[in-house]
Formats: sequence, C-alpha cells, structure tokens
Amino acid sequence: MIQIPENKIIDAARQGMDEFLKVFSDAYLNEVDGILSAENMPKLTGYQHALLAYRFFQEEVNQGGFVQLIQNGFGGYIFDNPTAKAWKIFGATEAAKILYKAKEIYDAHRAELEGETTDEEFTAMYVDFEQFDELEENYFLIEEEQTAKIASFVDNHIEEFAQII
Repeated sequence: MIQIPENKIIDAARQGMDEFLKVFSDAYLNEVDGILSAENMPKLTGYQHALLAYRFFQEEVNQGGFVQLIQNGFGGYIFDNPTAKAWKIFGATEAAKILYKAKEIYDAHRAELEGETTDEEFTAMYVDFEQFDELEENYFLIEEEQTAKIASFVDNHIEEFAQII
C-alpha cells in the first residue's frame, strides 16, 4: 500500500483541494517511477488509478484538450478502464458524463487520434476533432466543483487511497 505522511497531507490540504489530491497522485507516480507500464500497473489499486487518471485528465485537458490528452498517450489509460465509473462513485458525475461522451469520439477515431503526427498534423487535429471543444468547455465550467467532490471523497475514504503514516 502506498504510504503518505500525515503531515504532508495536512500541509497540502491547507493549500487547497488541488494540492491535497496532488499529494496522492505524486505518491502514485513515485511508486511507478513516473511511468505507467504493464509491469507496474498492479502496484496501484483501482481507486488509485482513477485518481491518477483524474490528474492526467485535468492537466492535459486544461493545457491542450482531449487531442493533447490522447496524443500524449493517456487515451487508453483513461478511456479503456472504468475511469468514468469510478469518478461517478467519487461523486464527480458531471465529469464522468463528459468522459463517456469523449470516449465515444475516441472509440470512433482511435487510430487517427493516436497516430504519429507532425506538428502541423497535430495542430490540424484540433479542427478535425472540434466535437471535443464543447466537452472541454463544459468541463472548464464544472472543474472546480468536480475536483472538490473528488477531494471530499478521497478525504472521507482516505484508507482506499493511501496508508497514512
């Protein structure tokens, strides 16, 4: 089980919900040496993976949208696992709905979205996949609320996410 010092969690919580969640996902990334692989995925539980997926989702969508998320290799990790189902359990039902809709687009165009691209081709994907735009905008409107719900769930079920030492 991933262990996190209690004082580290308390300090992060004082800084806000994003830092609180980051303490956990940082510990998960540390456990897998910063790179998820088939060999090290079993080191994390389903809930830990779902929380780590939220971090990747949040970072990538905020920086470059779903196209960037997928091009950076997180599509399979987020869409091929029960991530949205876990987020619903966490209370982030609106984020889960967005993820389900994005998965439909991803599944229909997976090969194209995951293919190697030049910089020009990557940029063109934002035009080719404008259907992601509305989903991204909807997420931006609810991000703070959904993140707060996830943080609350983690706080109330902390033993599912790490052993506090």
